[in-house]
Amino acid sequence: MPTENPNQAVRPDFTTREHQPAWQQLIENGLTDELAIRTLEFLWTLVNNADKAHWNERQEHLEELHQCEEEEEEEEQRNQILRNEEAAKLEEQKKNKNKYAPLYATRKIKSGDYCELHYFTNWGLDDANKSAQIAEPDTLVMLPSANGIHLWVPVDAVKDPKAAPVTRDEHLTWEEFNEAAARIINYMRIHDWPAEQVDMHIQFWSALQQHHWRHVSDHLKQRALLLYQLQQCRRWHLSIGTGQTWSLEEINQDLLLEVHEELFNEQRDKQTTLAIQVSTNIFRKRLNH
Repeated sequence: MPTENPNQAVRPDFTTREHQPAWQQLIENGLTDELAIRTLEFLWTLVNNADKAHWNERQEHLEELHQCEEEEEEEEQRNQILRNEEAAKLEEQKKNKNKYAPLYATRKIKSGDYCELHYFTNWGLDDANKSAQIAEPDTLVMLPSANGIHLWVPVDAVKDPKAAPVTRDEHLTWEEFNEAAARIINYMRIHDWPAEQVDMHIQFWSALQQHHWRHVSDHLKQRALLLYQLQQCRRWHLSIGTGQTWSLEEINQDLLLEVHEELFNEQRDKQTTLAIQVSTNIFRKRLNH
């Protein structure tokens, strides 16, 4: 590999005394003076062309490496800007924790308790926003407790009887599940959950999305994934502080099959009950006639 640019090389004069040994050897082998000089010029040009090709190929490779390094540096700068913006956004959200979810959900997440996904769907947040517009967040209301003593509690902690009912996790659509999961992950970070717990939930919910049941036409199998999610998350939350561990890292297919069987039996029982009711009504109508 040449160390200097062969494109700038100048063909030497092979008629000079410096190159006399080379063309003298060619003459001794039977070539004329002119043919010997032309042969040396041809050989030099042949070698120089090969050197040019290698040189140009190496320069193109170096240019590609340089371009890749510049692109990686630019990408890293963009990612750093995004990380800074995300960190600033997260810090802002930490300063205004109660602005982003119902107080009930806030307390659940903050204390590490299980919270229904409903509260983090678009519907759940809209419901919370409507409640917030009715009363100031610091407003207190008096409610009787179990022992007969009246307590003052924040209005956000009281369920509005006119508000939309809470949808159980297994009855959410997958679109609603995605809305809620992304928001809960963000909310876990806002409330300084340990990184390994946040990552475990991300891995768990991602595995549910990638499970082959997620894309089948069997509605019960899709519901089974969501009900399995509810049951496993509750078990994980209940295990905290008990000395027992309950991992969400891998989907237990045996437990998932049990959940599917539970839903199947529930559906079959409903269909059986409905069939009995319909048959009874038909029988009664016939008796009346």
